[in-house]
Amino acid sequence: MLTELFTSKTRIKLLLKLFLNPGVSCYLRELAKEFALSPNALKEELDSLSNAGYLEREQSGRSIYFRANTKHPFFPEISSIVRKTLGIDQLLDDVIASLGKVEAVYILDDYAQGKDSGLIDVLIVGDVDRARLDELAGIAEGKIKRKVRAMPILPGDFAKNRDIFLSRPNWKVV
Repeated sequence: MLTELFTSKTRIKLLLKLFLNPGVSCYLRELAKEFALSPNALKEELDSLSNAGYLEREQSGRSIYFRANTKHPFFPEISSIVRKTLGIDQLLDDVIASLGKVEAVYILDDYAQGKDSGLIDVLIVGDVDRARLDELAGIAEGKIKRKVRAMPILPGDFAKNRDIFLSRPNWKVV
């Protein structure tokens, strides 16, 4: 979906990284290493997106950190497109609609950091139908072409171990 809208593969990687989880901020060399690009090629895209207002810049020492500008009028739409590209929206809608009582859903680890690793870890807090969850995960995997590792946990167990679960990179979706 994004390849039809944007011709720059670097721009697509930046949008996926920074708009999937707007709490993530990164600096140029970190992104260049992750994307296996030269800092100069990446700087052009970062400057272009920053100048258009899509990204915020913050200087810290000698490094400039970039993150999605959540106050930009197009932020909700761009974020939605990114999530739809990865298939997360469909997965969450299916999970919440048919599993039972869901109190919270967290995306963990790579996807919470904006990395498209091919494995989506989803923590579901609630009293859910595990058989239906496994069925939905399999359906979602076929649709989004990524492995889904769903981890249901009862609210009481989550409350007792909240710090352990949330010490991992996470993004609360619901």
